[in-house]
Amino acid sequence: MKHNLGIDIGRVIIHGDGPDTSFVGAASIEEALRAPAMDSSLDSIARLVSLFERRVWLVSKCGKRVEERTRLWLEHHRFYAVTGLPPANLRFCRERKEKAPICVGLGITMFVDDRLDVLRHMAGLVPYRFLFGSPSSPDPGVAPAPTWTSAEAQITAVLEIPEALPA
Repeated sequence: MKHNLGIDIGRVIIHGDGPDTSFVGAASIEEALRAPAMDSSLDSIARLVSLFERRVWLVSKCGKRVEERTRLWLEHHRFYAVTGLPPANLRFCRERKEKAPICVGLGITMFVDDRLDVLRHMAGLVPYRFLFGSPSSPDPGVAPAPTWTSAEAQITAVLEIPEALPA
């Protein structure tokens, strides 16, 4: 079975300090572009893009203003050049529940998100779901992934031993 990986952006790739990424409320685009990447995110994603043979997609829920800032942030931080992710592998939606059908359409079998409600919408649709930034998960079908080091190790384990995590 070929696996495809999906990754959220806010508070998973772009560092945030509140309910959304720090660039959401920034007064200017310049200020938003200063938001840092999450620790080890770019290196881990680069390795995963290679491992998945570029079958990795970014799927993010946001409005038009934050979508524009996100696109600019990805370019400013050379995200595509650093990670090897194709720029065409970027999807946006306006509601969190829309991520699940996007994942189904892309054949995504693993998804990393910082919101449990998003991952619950994917139950029965995306077999391997990872709750980023959390040391535990109240949902037995969702694996906690407190850091990118942990997320990468767990995703790699599923590829090597599919029964390593609950589906």
